[in-house]
Amino acid sequence: MPRTLQLLPLLLLFLLQRSCLFVQSAIGVNWGTLASHRISPPVVVDLLRQNKIQKVKLFDSNQEFIKALMGSGIEIMVGIPNDVLGSLASSVSASDAFVAQNISRFMVKGGADIRYIAVGNEPFLTSYQGQFQQYVLPAMANIQQSLTKANLAGYVKLVVPCNADAYQSPSLPSQGAFRADLTQLMTQLLTFLNTNGSPFFVNIYPFLSLYQSSDFPQDYAFFEGSTHPVVDGPNVYYNAFDGNYDTLVAALNKLGFGQMPIAIGEVGWPTEGAPSANLSAARVFNQGLISHVLSNKGTPLRPGVPPVDVYLFSLLDEEQKSVLPGNFERHWGIFSFDGQAKYPLNLGLGNGVLKNAKDVNYMPARWCVANPYKDLDGAVNHINVACNIADCTTLYYGGSCNAIGEKGNISYAFNSYYQLQKQDARSCDFDGMGMITYLDPSVGDCRFLVGVDDVVNAGFRVHSGNFRFWVLGLFWVFVCICTCGSL
Repeated sequence: MPRTLQLLPLLLLFLLQRSCLFVQSAIGVNWGTLASHRISPPVVVDLLRQNKIQKVKLFDSNQEFIKALMGSGIEIMVGIPNDVLGSLASSVSASDAFVAQNISRFMVKGGADIRYIAVGNEPFLTSYQGQFQQYVLPAMANIQQSLTKANLAGYVKLVVPCNADAYQSPSLPSQGAFRADLTQLMTQLLTFLNTNGSPFFVNIYPFLSLYQSSDFPQDYAFFEGSTHPVVDGPNVYYNAFDGNYDTLVAALNKLGFGQMPIAIGEVGWPTEGAPSANLSAARVFNQGLISHVLSNKGTPLRPGVPPVDVYLFSLLDEEQKSVLPGNFERHWGIFSFDGQAKYPLNLGLGNGVLKNAKDVNYMPARWCVANPYKDLDGAVNHINVACNIADCTTLYYGGSCNAIGEKGNISYAFNSYYQLQKQDARSCDFDGMGMITYLDPSVGDCRFLVGVDDVVNAGFRVHSGNFRFWVLGLFWVFVCICTCGSL
């Protein structure tokens, strides 16, 4: 055999390894479930495909969502809630059952493309006071063993989405280190991730830094340059994202994992609920983030090496989320609850600005408002009841409905409750203070919603994409070569 032909496999291997260095970051989204007004999973999957979004992160193993994603070719991260970690850590049979019921049964020809399992969600968060820490590694060990039994260990990767409070710095990114109470655990976790070819997932929120500190320079939260840059030796930081990211890089370096790939599990900007949470700021931040990441510039400590994946938080608004952190918690979506784009955003996926969801089945176009012929002096009690059940966060300071007046506030509260009750006529009574109207009472940017018809939206349509499972197998061979070449 000619020597040239003998060297051909090695040459191909070299080219594959080299090509790994130029793989561009991928933009994905978080798809949450904490909403009472839900468009159907098939409609959401259509929305993802229209916008060419190829990666989606779930917070649990919602089987309706996974079924809707089957055959779509969209890569999936399945989540394990923190309160389930204990049972998975203590029982191999429990982890076997989890993998069988939530992973392997869907990974068939033309099925779901599950790439990651998120073991917990920010389980090391300081506010949890360590209640989940002891379960993370044992749960990972058991699940890895279960994946091996199912012949999926080489394809489905285990990760742990971490909050940025897992690491810290006295002042500069280069001084970053993991919290002292996590050092040993993080060393073990990083060893596990490195051995199995998994990236380190971290959630970074410059918005929260701005929201929680009046001294935080507003322009430092964005990507358009800052009048208050952070100078760290030869490196200069003009945005909070890079500063936070490199604090993590420094922390990884200190534990001997300086080459560990990093993925961003959550990052975004809300559109309501705080003075700095609005449509304009959200668009500027998210567009700046996407452009920054896809430029492949990297950061001062990792020039030319951007995150391997970035999952925007979030796809849709979720009006049932807790408002304990702030009213903005219900308004992180790049789309409203019904899949309508909130602002122009180019995801860098070759699709231009966002496209709206199609085939959304709304309830009839009618609203519940304050009856203009009734005395509304006693309405405050009804407002309190309505807003304790339905979402009224847009009425408060920093919300788009904050300035619609007293009667407008009453109408908004009444309608929010009425729509949540599926437009039951009795839910618009409020001791005679409410009335049903067919004229849209929306004012300017303040939108009075009409709920979606869950009965119609519950219909199920599995997509028949061009996805082929054997192609995924070939792709995994390529990924293995890339991973080996980068370690």
